[in-house]
Amino acid sequence: MNNVFYIGATGLQAQQGAVSVVSNNITNMNTAGYKRALVSFAEMVAPATLPGYRSGALPVRGQDILQGVAFDGTTRVFTPGDLRQTGNPFDIAIKGEGFLEIMAPGGQTLLTRGGTLRINEDGYLSVANGMPLKPAISVPVDATSLSIATTGKVYVVTSGQPTPTEIGQLELVSVADTRRLLTGGNGLYRLDENARDVTRGLAGEDGLGSFSQASLETSNVQLTEELVSLLLLQRAYGASAKVVQAGDELMGIVNGLKR
Repeated sequence: MNNVFYIGATGLQAQQGAVSVVSNNITNMNTAGYKRALVSFAEMVAPATLPGYRSGALPVRGQDILQGVAFDGTTRVFTPGDLRQTGNPFDIAIKGEGFLEIMAPGGQTLLTRGGTLRINEDGYLSVANGMPLKPAISVPVDATSLSIATTGKVYVVTSGQPTPTEIGQLELVSVADTRRLLTGGNGLYRLDENARDVTRGLAGEDGLGSFSQASLETSNVQLTEELVSLLLLQRAYGASAKVVQAGDELMGIVNGLKR
């Protein structure tokens, strides 16, 4: 009888975690570059040889006894979002596949789909938190304007020099299995230790996308899809609660019979 409570409880915990993920998707639907998270569930089983289990008492698959469901984490959906023109020359977006590479402290490499750039205190073109892009592009102190071509070439106009001067070339990184990307917050991602097939190249080549200056990529969250998912999760949560309630009622009947 106690297994009814365990199965119902695992269902409540799993659906609660999933509701939190969907709620976070909805909250970030207006966050530039945000990629929606997709919930995964896993079936919980226990060996049939554990003490207290009687053969045939519960549904058995092979030698395992079903024990409910578990929240099995999330994966990011990296379908591109729409591009929104901002008019800010330091806003950059990627039209198509690929990530910008960032040099994080300690030599760690982070990836981003773009965002608002800035010139950090060391004079390098960087993301909003000050970490420079890779390769390091030094912007002259007397630069009056900065432009980034669709191919990733970076140009500046300096005082007294009206002709744009090329100061660097941005590259894109392609990740074959985006499930290996771990969220680092603020639109940043890092590769896990098992990531493979990571290639670098120029924008517009080998299936990589192109750069779009003065643009930001919008979130790929679709409100209607998230609301439908939220309704389904709430129904599943209610069903798990009913399982616990039914188990409690049956337990009350058994206790009454013992009297």
